[in-house]
Amino acid sequence: MCGAVRTVHPAGRHRVACVSAKPPRTLVLAAAGLFLVSSTAASCNDEQTDVRLGEAARGTVSEIVEAPGSVTARAAATVSAPAAGTLDDLRVESGQRVGKGQVLAVIDAPDLEARRRSAERALDQASRGGSSSIGGTSGFTAVRRKTDKQAADAFKEARDAAAKITDPALREVLLKQVDAARQQYDAASAAAGAALRSVQQGVASLGEAVSSLSAAQRLQAQQAYELADAAVEALTLRAPVAGVVQLGGTSSASTPALSDLLAQGPLAASGPGSALPGVDESVPRGGYVAAGTPILTVVDVSKLGLTAEVDETDVLLVKAGVKATVELDAATGASYQATVRAIDLLPTTSSRGGVSYKVRLDLAAGKDADGEAAPTPRPGMSAVVRLQVREADNAVTVPASAIINVDGKDTVWTVRGDSYERVPVTLGVQGEDVVQVTDGLDAGQRIAVAGADEIRPGDKTS
Repeated sequence: MCGAVRTVHPAGRHRVACVSAKPPRTLVLAAAGLFLVSSTAASCNDEQTDVRLGEAARGTVSEIVEAPGSVTARAAATVSAPAAGTLDDLRVESGQRVGKGQVLAVIDAPDLEARRRSAERALDQASRGGSSSIGGTSGFTAVRRKTDKQAADAFKEARDAAAKITDPALREVLLKQVDAARQQYDAASAAAGAALRSVQQGVASLGEAVSSLSAAQRLQAQQAYELADAAVEALTLRAPVAGVVQLGGTSSASTPALSDLLAQGPLAASGPGSALPGVDESVPRGGYVAAGTPILTVVDVSKLGLTAEVDETDVLLVKAGVKATVELDAATGASYQATVRAIDLLPTTSSRGGVSYKVRLDLAAGKDADGEAAPTPRPGMSAVVRLQVREADNAVTVPASAIINVDGKDTVWTVRGDSYERVPVTLGVQGEDVVQVTDGLDAGQRIAVAGADEIRPGDKTS
């Protein structure tokens, strides 16, 4: 037989006790066999009270820790505008499945396009020999300083543009590209400076120095174009992960970034961030976007999980690999299976105000009340997670109501002849209705299974 399941306040389950209550446990489930064999009345201060007798039995006891939780996706990546402009092309719709690297949208950013055209013209000029008329060492120095400033400006613009990209992988690639280009140019500029010093020392000709400076100029122009081109290429937004598209950002990420759009003109005020009832907040085609505006989110639902908030009084019982059953508020009657993957080391403040720890689980398929496949959950759905932290098979079991605590010791009333005898016991796995006795009692012994706190030393069984 299985004991009923019920939710218990974090303060714990209070067992029937003669002197003090049993220490708390968040929630437990018990399954064991117990056969009630008789009912009698014990005398206590000349008053008749019901005491039920039964036997210690053998069975299985499971200890369950219950915790609130929510369904989680494997990953979610928000794709944002890398620069100010307009949403020129949107190639996907909400709910559409996409593959990693698939083109999702294109941003039109006139400023970046203009910077690339300017860099292309400068590269063309440098390739045709833009430093042919330097005119002496003073002119050489002036040209070198101008080239260094152009390089510094190009690197700053490229770094600023890369820093606005929200995709961490793409941002890191572009920033590394900027750093590598700067190191290459610094080396070329240093070589031009060394060539000038050789001229001043009379060990090299001015023509050799000019050649070195021309090489630095061409490198600077080439790098400026490549960085500007990379910034324009980043305007083509690709899926960072495979998954399902949701237009706009997540609720936590999109609100701060989109609120600024209200001041950006009519297109912005009627699009994202408007928060008007009945108006789609996603960015429409042709809509204005600021740098960092969320365009869409790709959610990887290939593998669903759970996070559960486990109270500090129970978390030490939870280990990786522990099995759990899950019920969703949105799927009445359905039951899902889950397995603990990891337990966070640092705590959080639980919804009940105490200290709790996040337990992360892998979620498996479920079944409904008819045994059919349960609906596939959505990320964020509320759940009740029941973690089976301990189990004892073929154990000596007694009802929890048979345990009384005297002077800090767990005891039961056993039947000896026609009298009751109090026997200390050691408890193992503790279920809500049935507990395991590891020492002090054998299966088959007659005990008081109810009304045990009414019995006094010397009372007779009949």
